Amino acid sequence: MTSAPYLPAAPADRPASGPGAAPVDRPYLLRCPVCRVSYQDDGLRLDCAAAHRPGLLSTEYATAFAPGPGGGPFRYRCWLPTAGRALPEGSGGTTYRAERLGRALGLAELWVAFSGYWPERGAALATGSFKELEAQAVLARLPERPPVLVVASAGNTAAAFLRACSQQRVECVLVVPDAALSALGVAGERADCVRLVTVAGDYTDAIELADAIAARPGFQAEGGTRNVARRDGLGTALLAAAETLGHLPDHYVQAVGSGAGALAAHQAARRLLAAGFPASDGAAAAAGGLPRLTLCQSAPFAPMVRAWEDGLAEPVIGSGPAVRAAVAAAYAQELTTRKPPYAVAGGVREALAESGGELRAADNAEAAAAGRLFADVEGIDVEPAAAVALAGLRQAVAAGRIGPGETVLLHVTGGGRAHRAAGHPPLPVHPDLRIPAGLGAEAAAYLVTGA
Repeated sequence: MTSAPYLPAAPADRPASGPGAAPVDRPYLLRCPVCRVSYQDDGLRLDCAAAHRPGLLSTEYATAFAPGPGGGPFRYRCWLPTAGRALPEGSGGTTYRAERLGRALGLAELWVAFSGYWPERGAALATGSFKELEAQAVLARLPERPPVLVVASAGNTAAAFLRACSQQRVECVLVVPDAALSALGVAGERADCVRLVTVAGDYTDAIELADAIAARPGFQAEGGTRNVARRDGLGTALLAAAETLGHLPDHYVQAVGSGAGALAAHQAARRLLAAGFPASDGAAAAAGGLPRLTLCQSAPFAPMVRAWEDGLAEPVIGSGPAVRAAVAAAYAQELTTRKPPYAVAGGVREALAESGGELRAADNAEAAAAGRLFADVEGIDVEPAAAVALAGLRQAVAAGRIGPGETVLLHVTGGGRAHRAAGHPPLPVHPDLRIPAGLGAEAAAYLVTGA
């Protein structure tokens, strides 16, 4: 890795930031949920070009559900927005029936989708997080000569893109808070095409800087939840679980920050039902057979939970010291997104309503206890977000929201890092540039890009 503190603008023959690369013949369309206009994909588009309320583009595939050979997300390339070129061998998680954990919770049909590192069970995500699923899919969607990808992250996403971009030699700039730096050591060696910038602040500060960098010519925002590849990549966890079960579950449980993973699971379930895949024969599934979503946040900072419970159109989130203190106090920092896609068309609120789902908040003590329970019963460590999800599941069972005989899919979105570290110690990670507090996003973007 060179010591240059910035990554120069991309060559002039590359497309500028935003849509503009020539579309290629891909067997899917991008569809706007608001105006219903469709687009041929150029591998970069994040939004509809029309002037209307925000909405999340979705993919419409011409191919049937036909899983391919092997494992990992590219087993489901039939429903991934790829550019059609040769794809690397992907890594994925595993789904298993958690009988011992189910007995501890009073559930006869508890299944775990484990998106982490647990090779003894067949899970091979080296960074220990389901963010690898989205990183692999995002890179597969890119055009042949993409702009420099810009990714903001609270830690896990950056680790996933660091690994994937290094392996595939894709130029990118990763922007993370200072506190997230240690989470990147699990990703392995960093290639010189990957630049790393830290900011003195939280995830929101990283997002603001990443947006300013992405606005420069030759750079492109990865897009977060707005990127269809991110959501469809995450959706492969639900596809794999449904294959293992032979039908959709009654309930789908996951911790959420932005909600991208939950939206991905909901969309994947809708596609499976439309393709004739069996719904659960239980009584809990929503009308039409969709799994009921139980989405969980960390109680010190749970803006979507409050909006859902209070019937608000949008989460009310400030920006002062009290909000920063709540973010800092959250058990799972990866769940502290301040601008979740809650009320946008195709967003979290619609998915909850359509599935008959709910949002729950788990406090730090509940989450810590849940993490210990999983480790004790299942024999593997889990990440803080997964502990929050299990705590929310315990709440839902205790409240009678989930019955003892219903089929439940708990998505453990990260785990096994301590297990992997025993044989593969994390590497020290040093940023190319540290941005101090108080420096505006535009000035910081100039330091990063040199333009």
